[in-house]
Amino acid sequence: MIRSSLSLAVLLLLAPSALSAQPHAAAQPAVTVAALSTGPVAAPQLPRRLHLRSELTLTRDLVSFGDLIAGLPAEAAATPAFRAPALGETGTIQVARIVEAARAAGFIRAAGEIESDGAAQVVVSRAARRVMAADIEEAVKTGLQERYGVDARAFALSIDGGAPVVAVEPELTGDVAVTDLSYDARTRRLQARVTVPGSTAMRLKPVRIGGQLVETIEVVVPKRAIARGETLGKADVVVERRPRDGQVTDLIGDPRAAIDKVARRVLMVGMPLRAGDVQREEIVAKGDLVTIVYESKGLMITLRGRAGEAGAMGDVVSVTNPQSKRVLQGTVSGPGRISVQASSAGRVASAQ
Repeated sequence: MIRSSLSLAVLLLLAPSALSAQPHAAAQPAVTVAALSTGPVAAPQLPRRLHLRSELTLTRDLVSFGDLIAGLPAEAAATPAFRAPALGETGTIQVARIVEAARAAGFIRAAGEIESDGAAQVVVSRAARRVMAADIEEAVKTGLQERYGVDARAFALSIDGGAPVVAVEPELTGDVAVTDLSYDARTRRLQARVTVPGSTAMRLKPVRIGGQLVETIEVVVPKRAIARGETLGKADVVVERRPRDGQVTDLIGDPRAAIDKVARRVLMVGMPLRAGDVQREEIVAKGDLVTIVYESKGLMITLRGRAGEAGAMGDVVSVTNPQSKRVLQGTVSGPGRISVQASSAGRVASAQ
């Protein structure tokens, strides 16, 4: 009589009404019940109370009773209970359905034998390796080089509709590759199939892409927001490749042209730097009182002057002696200091 009841419970578990799980959220697929237990098992003598796990992450496509319930004997724990979500997806299983399945399989007699800490559902995630757009682009460029002799390092790949979302088995660490690759050199358009060696998921559901190579240029971009007047350091900028079309002509492509320069305005993260965005740090401002220095063999003459223009270290600027009104040309050699070349000696002497 007990065996007949258990068989009936298993049949109820396999009925169509038991094959859909409640979704965790609108954006999350539900975990589908597989009810994979093969038949009734005599309820074991459990040494302690069972405890339901609130969430778990799996690397396989089946959820066992042991994944869901801690404390089951080994044979019961290994018994398949539900199907896991797709690779990289997350779903939920209602606690009531887990209890129903465990009772039908003969692992418990009553719901009270499992502690759920008041939870209504268990969150189940399926581990996966994500194939990123950069991985696909690198695979396409490698394929173009090997099959068509195209050096695509100066190009970016623009994928029709954006890069696809690709998830493969987490244990696969091999490089992404492309097959069925075709390329039109005139239009720079291509078609390809993306693969990861050994992936069952990609064999069952091939990923195909279409796209076009876009010519790029190197540009310097800030890695963080830079305030006006702040000096850029080596760690503040990075060189990236950006599509050439639509870019202005005065972009900075060499990081040396930006490092140790001062921002003339607020610089945003990731926005290519233009030549007018930075300048050398001015250590002499226009109108500043400065020291004019003339040095020659065994002779150094200093006098006060007023800078006629602003300048950074090494800039040649004009400077005026307020008393004689003579204007000299000198090199900014330090804060508030302008050095005059030997050829200007006579002019310096007469300016005193």
